[in-house]
Amino acid sequence: MMHLKNQFKEERMTEEGHLPVTQWKTKDSGHQNIEESLAKEFGIHRIISQLILNRNVASLEDAHRFLNPSLNDLHSPFLMQDMKKGVGRLIKAIYAGEEIVIYGDYDADGITSVVILYKFIKELTGHVSYYIPDRVQEGYGLKIPVIDQFKNRNIKLIITVDCGISDIEQIAYAQSIGIDTIVLDHHEIAAQLPVAVACINPNRSDCSFPFKHLAGVGIAFNFLIALRGSLRKENFWKNGQYPNLKEYLDVVALGTIGDIAPLVGENRILAKIGLELITEGKRPGIRALKEVSGIDGQLIDSFKASFCLIPRINAAGRIASPLDAVELLLSEDMDEARPLAEKLDLYNRRRQAMEKDILNEILGQLGTNPDLENMNALVFSSEKWHPGVVGIVASRLVDLFSRPTFVISLKNGVGKGSGRSVSDFNMHKGLQQCASLLLSYGGHYRAAGISIKEDDIDEFACMLDEIIRNSVQSSDMVSHTYIDAECHLQDINLDLINQITRLAPFGCENPEPILCARNIKVSSPAVVGHNHLKMRLTSNGASVNAIWFGMGKYLSAINGANLDVVFSPQINYWNGSSDIQLKMKDAAILV
Repeated sequence: MMHLKNQFKEERMTEEGHLPVTQWKTKDSGHQNIEESLAKEFGIHRIISQLILNRNVASLEDAHRFLNPSLNDLHSPFLMQDMKKGVGRLIKAIYAGEEIVIYGDYDADGITSVVILYKFIKELTGHVSYYIPDRVQEGYGLKIPVIDQFKNRNIKLIITVDCGISDIEQIAYAQSIGIDTIVLDHHEIAAQLPVAVACINPNRSDCSFPFKHLAGVGIAFNFLIALRGSLRKENFWKNGQYPNLKEYLDVVALGTIGDIAPLVGENRILAKIGLELITEGKRPGIRALKEVSGIDGQLIDSFKASFCLIPRINAAGRIASPLDAVELLLSEDMDEARPLAEKLDLYNRRRQAMEKDILNEILGQLGTNPDLENMNALVFSSEKWHPGVVGIVASRLVDLFSRPTFVISLKNGVGKGSGRSVSDFNMHKGLQQCASLLLSYGGHYRAAGISIKEDDIDEFACMLDEIIRNSVQSSDMVSHTYIDAECHLQDINLDLINQITRLAPFGCENPEPILCARNIKVSSPAVVGHNHLKMRLTSNGASVNAIWFGMGKYLSAINGANLDVVFSPQINYWNGSSDIQLKMKDAAILV
């Protein structure tokens, strides 16, 4: 195992380092016969068959659904526990002209959830509004002073989305003053459910909905499917012109991808169709966002959504007002949308600067503190850090050091922190064991938020470290590269890459395919752009360009060498032309 201190030094050095950078693990489906059947049935390359099986697709029927995602494959939303109750209560409110408020979270998942619910319900009744709390001033979830405000506005129904499942006290209070609540949430469930009219969450033990990994916006979308279906049965739209929910999927895709929800099953269907709509660019708010991101007119995949569009939506909720992002996505024309998109772009630039400052400060601490070498958990805190960006920094630190990490912003003796985890450690379950030290906590397997007294942070760090030490093997806390299949350079052509695109969108649990080719000759290596390593790879008469982002430090090490290389093949578009390029993940020098 590479110790943290050494790993840190490697990240910071400018001289040549050690290759390979990660530990390689080759996936093996163990189903050679099925691979051949898939290749024959669908007319695909054997490598594609292997890639499909590596994604836990075990039958021809499943493979067909995987290769041809369709809205027809969505499960009935009424399989979700309490769905009928929730829809029934909302319909009652619509007919009675009751005041309804949609209460969401301030991240991309919460913002997009609010947008689709508000937009749809607004077409049914004029008595609907939305509320998203301020991250810094109010924090996550329902708050009793806000419920009092709702009472003064004669609100009769709160619909929480991407929050609410842990707001036991607040929902009970709302009920006591005559306000009903419908909870639409996907977060982990504590020991008890709130006394809401409906608690719609696939993670309920009594919920029969087969797919358990929807983002908040996915649950909101299912709620709208159920609502539309119920109103249609009641002949609500006498002229038959009922809303087309497919048009909402561009927004649903942004929330799903933004929440790093697994891009399998229903999520993959929603994201794939949604990305097609984003590329089409009919919604003014999304088109304006593409313009300020410099990707208008391009094919939008999950990576462009993740790195160009979603950070700008999140930035509003992180360091300013999430309402700006809501307004952008609800805007009806480009004249309204463009200034809002520019505002979000400015927020994002500020967010990037804050993130960089915090990360550099933490890296400085890591470089000077030898006691951190053997820590299984990284916990950092400061009064100087903005609470809206600590989660991003935690993610970056996990990427660098493969340790569960918390970064905490302090104010008046209380810390608000965000945690990110490695694949083998369930962050939410870990926090349950630390509950005695926390003022509050919530989240799921990979990410969580906490509130904690400043005086308890050191003890929390020690306790979390011990929990991880006892539950995760140290060998599992090093960076791994998981190889889908081995191939020859001769295998890499346009047809194969086009077949790979059928597996998209890529993301959590459906990663971009990674291939390995062995004994490859390197020629013409050069550092380009921001320390990127560009080269030509050759083997048995086949030759292709490759790029290794951020790895210029290995220029002298690979020059003229023979390598085993790990990569994702792609089409590189540049100045109106295109060619095949290998996006390098790692390399091993052959002795």
